Amino acid sequence: MPTLFGTPVRRKEDPRLITGHGNYTDDIRLPDLLYAAILRSPYAHARIRSIDVGKARALPGVVAVFTGADIAGKVAPIPTGWIVPEADQKLPPHPALAQEKVRYVGDGVAMVVAESRAVAEDALEQIEADYEPLTPVVDAEQAIAPSAPLVHEDVPNNVVLHWQAGSDVATAQQAFASAEVAVHRRFKNQRLVPNAMEPRASVAQYNPGSGELTLWTTSQNPHIVRLLLSGVIGVPEQKLRVVAPDVGGGFGSKIPFYPEEALVSFAAMQLGRPVKWTETRSENFLATTHGRDQIQDVVLYGTKDGKIVGVEANILANMGAYLSTAAPGVPTILFGLILPGAYAIPHVRIDVKGVLTNTTPIEAYRGAGRPEATFIIERLVDEYAHEIDMDPVEVRRKNFIPADAFPYNTSTGLTYDSGNYELTLRKALDAVDYTQLRQRQEKLRKQGHLIGIGTCSYVEICGLGPSKVAGAVGFQGGLWESAIVRVHPSGKVNVYVGVSPHGQGEETTFAQIVADTVGVPIEDVSIVHGDTAAIPMGWGTYGSRTTPVGGSALALAAQKVADKAKRLAAHLLEASPDDVVMQDGLFQVKGVPQAQATFQQVALAAYTAWDLPEGEEPGLEASSFYDPPNFVYPFGTHLCVVEIDRETGNVHILRYVAVDDCGRVINPMIVEGQVHGGIVQGIGQALWEGAVYDDQGQLLSGSMMDYALPKASFFPRFEVYRTETPAPFNPLGVKGIGETGTIASTPTVVNAVLDALRPLGIEDLEMPLTPQRIWQALQQHGGDRS
Repeated sequence: MPTLFGTPVRRKEDPRLITGHGNYTDDIRLPDLLYAAILRSPYAHARIRSIDVGKARALPGVVAVFTGADIAGKVAPIPTGWIVPEADQKLPPHPALAQEKVRYVGDGVAMVVAESRAVAEDALEQIEADYEPLTPVVDAEQAIAPSAPLVHEDVPNNVVLHWQAGSDVATAQQAFASAEVAVHRRFKNQRLVPNAMEPRASVAQYNPGSGELTLWTTSQNPHIVRLLLSGVIGVPEQKLRVVAPDVGGGFGSKIPFYPEEALVSFAAMQLGRPVKWTETRSENFLATTHGRDQIQDVVLYGTKDGKIVGVEANILANMGAYLSTAAPGVPTILFGLILPGAYAIPHVRIDVKGVLTNTTPIEAYRGAGRPEATFIIERLVDEYAHEIDMDPVEVRRKNFIPADAFPYNTSTGLTYDSGNYELTLRKALDAVDYTQLRQRQEKLRKQGHLIGIGTCSYVEICGLGPSKVAGAVGFQGGLWESAIVRVHPSGKVNVYVGVSPHGQGEETTFAQIVADTVGVPIEDVSIVHGDTAAIPMGWGTYGSRTTPVGGSALALAAQKVADKAKRLAAHLLEASPDDVVMQDGLFQVKGVPQAQATFQQVALAAYTAWDLPEGEEPGLEASSFYDPPNFVYPFGTHLCVVEIDRETGNVHILRYVAVDDCGRVINPMIVEGQVHGGIVQGIGQALWEGAVYDDQGQLLSGSMMDYALPKASFFPRFEVYRTETPAPFNPLGVKGIGETGTIASTPTVVNAVLDALRPLGIEDLEMPLTPQRIWQALQQHGGDRS
């Protein structure tokens, strides 16, 4: 049987998903199902004077109406799952329905439960909520001003955490002071709306006889939801079942435990009937978490000949109105520790203030801290290169961590596992014939064309684990994973995994791992995930950890099954296990080709147990827990060529080259798909996307008419290449790939655009680099003339 590892197998999950046979949360239909709708605050900051629900309760078809007062003492505040050490982190309460005050537009104030969704929505209009508007604050810098209104009275100056990290302060300051060159910049990494294809939804069903509650929900981590839900509604964890069925994308926005999950569970218990809530797209813009939103004051220190001495970063991270589940770790641990990027930078200092504002809470969004850090270092490298009149490519080369220096300890305390950064850069440059490309650029510039070339050499921290590190950095859980491989008597295989794929393709890649290891056709392997009543404990899918951590647990379990099957086959064939090989789906004895047994025969023998080796247990299944000894560190180089239309300011992407290294590749087709999607999302931030609030906290970009998502027609054919540097710390040698494109593409494109504009004296522009913003800069600098 040919090996499947490294083979572009078509995704097993696609036929059901693309033919409309997927089973999403909103598809759940239960007898006597009720429908919930949430009344949300129209004010960013206000005191609730009163909420009159009498008319809503009287509406035919309405079963119940709940306010914050109704659930007080019955539904606990929504918890935060990351408490960053030595950051003076505050924990302001987050009620599932607002009590006394609302703190952002979209904050829930009441829930209607009715016989139909239409009636529930109509009833919302009958609720009379009286507010006393208060002054809101939406900008992080304004929020820390002495006169700023407080989002929470128990959080002074709105600073909910203050975290510092990096090199020894005195040594770093001395190095900074003696540097020959200092490049100061202020970057704004704008707020983004994740906009997963499927909005959030939850369905809860309660059995009063057994005291058991089942929650179907759009989650990236059903076991974490179960754990937190137990504490919030007071149902013992063994009585809770959480199911994440097919999930239509998440990008981090389905990591958190949300108020609505607690509310529908509470309502189902109170009413004795199942309750469903499905988010509208408008609600998704307001009430599902946002991403990014940092003000970055940064300095790169270096020598005149291109050697980086240090980097200093002072960050204001807008956290929104409440601390979401994993939010505190995003602008701190996941951001600050990876700030040196791919470079041997001896001195790095990071100062991060997490700031509360009257806006939608911030949470992880594809990349989660790594894009923000990569943007800083990759933009600074380009600005530094311009300052010392050196090609940005050469500055990168001069500062790369050498390939023979791994494992490499960074100045921020990480240990990079493996890498060959120069190789990915060289491959990207060769793909475009970089020297000739620069020559063509110069020729076209003389003809009046605004041509720009941008590069980015990135490294990211992912494969989140190990658990000891998780505890040390304040994550309130473990980061190991588990798997069960169960062979049935017929030789078919079920695999139960604790991770929760939702579009990444693990139903295929995991089946490839098992099929290869055990020696069965991939069609005989089914992956079961997302149901806490059926699968082993797991910590979820985020941080590109599913394959490095969950896949490793799976590989170890599969190997145990393969080893036992081989022992059983040897017993059946009356041979030593050392003399038995698996070939083309058959166990054979070396040198005796007629002595063979099928995998199905071995599986059946394991279950009939008529003739087992001495001491061997019946059955053919195994479980494994895997806690990684280190993170994994994918890396690569992206390169982009753009042309800017002088008359409109529009950016035309002429070429985009991506060279990524995610360790050993299980399925090249899935890897390329992940890279493509990530590139598009990252370029979306660079050129079009941005959540905009007015000074009253109203979201001006709260619909698809006002929030610009990229379209396929905006892009050329991506030129995707790979190198393979195995991860040394996990049994598969794999690293993550799901976030690399997003991490790399934003600075790559911004660098390209600014390279095109630099001859006109335009050195920096805020993202997104919309046609209007570029056109205005062209007008100011006389660049509108051809």
